[in-house]
Amino acid sequence: MGFKTSILLLYSMKGKKASKKAGVSLDENQETYEKIGARLKALRLKKGFTSADKFAFTHEIDRSQYGKYERGRDMQMSTLLRLLAIHNMSIEDFFGKGFGD
Repeated sequence: MGFKTSILLLYSMKGKKASKKAGVSLDENQETYEKIGARLKALRLKKGFTSADKFAFTHEIDRSQYGKYERGRDMQMSTLLRLLAIHNMSIEDFFGKGFGD
């Protein structure tokens, strides 16, 4: 996925909700949120932090909120950019090779 596609995906996710009819997910973007969370978790583990709590504490992030991000909860763009800065990673690299694998 290229940078432009990544940005368009992020902006298109904001505020989108699916129908509340039976069998339809309340959040049509949940799969993408979960991929973002999995990517964040992989980056944390790569840095040597086996505990999400310890990673959050070390980087002055609310512990419970960070855990929600790794589990695929929605987050603000500024939060994602802050997390990428912690990992010294560009948005292009985050959504590039390895995203969603």
